[in-house]
Amino acid sequence: MKNYGFAIIGCGMISDFHSSAIAEMEYGQLVAVSSRSAENAKRLVDRYDVPSYSDYHQMLARTDIDVVCICTPSGAHMEPAVAAAKAGKHVIVEKPLEITLDRCDAIIKACQDNKVRLCAIFNSRFSEASQIFKNTVDSGRLGRLTLGDAYVKWWRTQDYYDSGGWRGTWGLDGGGALMNQAIHAVDFLQYLMGPVKSIQAFTDTLAHQRIEVEDVAVAVLRFENGALGVIEGTTAAYPGWLRKIEISGTTGSIVLEDEDIIKWDFAEPDPIDQQIIEKFAEQQSGGGGASDPRAINHDNHRRQMEDLIFSIEEERSHLVDGSEGRKAVEIILAIYKSNQEGQVVHLPL
Repeated sequence: MKNYGFAIIGCGMISDFHSSAIAEMEYGQLVAVSSRSAENAKRLVDRYDVPSYSDYHQMLARTDIDVVCICTPSGAHMEPAVAAAKAGKHVIVEKPLEITLDRCDAIIKACQDNKVRLCAIFNSRFSEASQIFKNTVDSGRLGRLTLGDAYVKWWRTQDYYDSGGWRGTWGLDGGGALMNQAIHAVDFLQYLMGPVKSIQAFTDTLAHQRIEVEDVAVAVLRFENGALGVIEGTTAAYPGWLRKIEISGTTGSIVLEDEDIIKWDFAEPDPIDQQIIEKFAEQQSGGGGASDPRAINHDNHRRQMEDLIFSIEEERSHLVDGSEGRKAVEIILAIYKSNQEGQVVHLPL
């Protein structure tokens, strides 16, 4: 198997997760970075001994780059992603794929037109617990799905928002607690439950100053399969609790807390039940980003990147392509629209 050369565009905080994941890949190597901030770029240059470029178009001319990670602010993903696709590079975009559906679609089209892969980072799908959860739901063991809930009650200080001029803005953050923090839970919820049919929602800014976007949001969902659900997302819940996903059906319920299964209850027992209960009884999730955005493990980034390059080698599809990455963005935009219009919003938008 060939060794894949990776480059990073945007050297803010999230680039640390991408670069650390690349460094631990057996068949991946970071070869270059690009940033408008010389200080941010120097952090990665010193760590990995790679060159930096202030103009990413110059970097994209390198022939040793196979994959480009887009780590710019959320509302500035489209331009470098499209440029990377036109340069013939496979593209990995940190969540969200973009902040509007038109901009998501432009990235998707550019990758399709240039016959390169597009991978949208939803690394929560790649933990062992998440895979067990997904496989069990798909097996039908929960019976008819009745409720699907996602709770992200996190805390961010005022300093967090003040530390970057793009944070908390519609133009570059694209939203607040939902688009930036809770989007992983939104993605995983719809991954388990299937498409959302309609949404009624409320959002507000209750704990932070000098931000344009929400720090509290609550939405009630109806899924296409008939089940109901709730999404709660906030950065205003001190001190911040672990993210929780709860799925219930007529013959079983599962609760995931960060990367640990904490409830595993079924009407009909199975020999695997005790193994799963014992396995996760021994684990304890870390902070999971509940109060510190840096307290997130990069292992799932690595697993997702490996899924991409293995899929290229094996000529198969990868788990989170552009169309998959678009789904959570559409749900969040529907929540914003429901709050603005004060009525139920039906999907697709």
